[in-house]
Amino acid sequence: MLPTPSLYAARPELAVDGVDDPALGEHLLSLVVAETDDGLARCEAVFTNWGRRDGGVGYLFSDRRHLDFGTPIVLRMGAGDRAGEVFDGRISGLEPHFPRDRPPELVVLAEDGLQQLRMTRRTRSFEDVTDADVIRTVASQHGLRAELEVDGPRHRVVAQLNLSDLAFVRERARAVDAEVWVTGDVLHAQARARRDAGTVTLTYGQDLREASVLADLAHQRTSVAVGGWDVAAKEAIEQEATGRAVTPELDGDVAGVAILERALGPRHERLVGTMPATTAEAQAMADAVMRRTARRFVTGRIVAEGDGRLRVGSKVELRALGEGFSGTYHVHEVRQVFDGTSGHVTHLGVQRAGLAPEGR
Repeated sequence: MLPTPSLYAARPELAVDGVDDPALGEHLLSLVVAETDDGLARCEAVFTNWGRRDGGVGYLFSDRRHLDFGTPIVLRMGAGDRAGEVFDGRISGLEPHFPRDRPPELVVLAEDGLQQLRMTRRTRSFEDVTDADVIRTVASQHGLRAELEVDGPRHRVVAQLNLSDLAFVRERARAVDAEVWVTGDVLHAQARARRDAGTVTLTYGQDLREASVLADLAHQRTSVAVGGWDVAAKEAIEQEATGRAVTPELDGDVAGVAILERALGPRHERLVGTMPATTAEAQAMADAVMRRTARRFVTGRIVAEGDGRLRVGSKVELRALGEGFSGTYHVHEVRQVFDGTSGHVTHLGVQRAGLAPEGR
């Protein structure tokens, strides 16, 4: 891979209906691609919609011959070793703009392959299944292959109650601490601790433009308890998760859970409104909530030089942020932004379950 040159073209590369289209890219005014760890990446692109065409002057894209509903669109951004594919989806919305002080524009809206799950709503139930079984079934119903790496208990009954298939898959994934995303015709679900979309180093004062990082005990808990009733065994269920649930992710850091107990004392939380039918279900619920809570201890908003490699699931090593706050963070939100003024800029939401020990 070629290194990133000191001067380079920040304009994204577009492929429409499988064909690279440099000319279309020249009409691009601005672009935002956004994705989170809930899955479903979205794109909003603004094009000039006035110019020379067919020997005359007029609207460029209003006839929908080139940009139309359902048309596949792929975007690449970044240069040299920062280049990467940031979006692969289909056009779902077209919005002409007619500004007062500049030529007409066309806003193109697109979503990735999870869009079809978002637009299908059902009420149904599954019996004697794991969460992986459920996600695999939903994927197959939409013509998607499933590549899954999740753990979790077997459920006697799982109900989908007036939910879209996307909301339902997200719900089942969260129950086993997994993240969902799609690439091409493959639906992925993977435990967050196992997901690794690569590591990128960002240094404040260099390729890291701005950073705001907050370590906050307000939402931390030293334990999470879940109760229920096992109908088959005719006995109460009582399970608890503690800081041990997040220990494998700390990599030598001191967990917010431990800092909370030392600084303010124990803080316990009990989940209500849950209905686990087995001990295994209750423990999985408690562990998943404990991990999600613990990961919110250190959160950050990052603005970096444009980097197409950065996706949800990536890790960023942030340098020059001072003792404790420098280190590796998990990327849970990405916005790739382009316009004619700032070029290509990458905005990140990052999380970390702990801080480096004092003196490190």
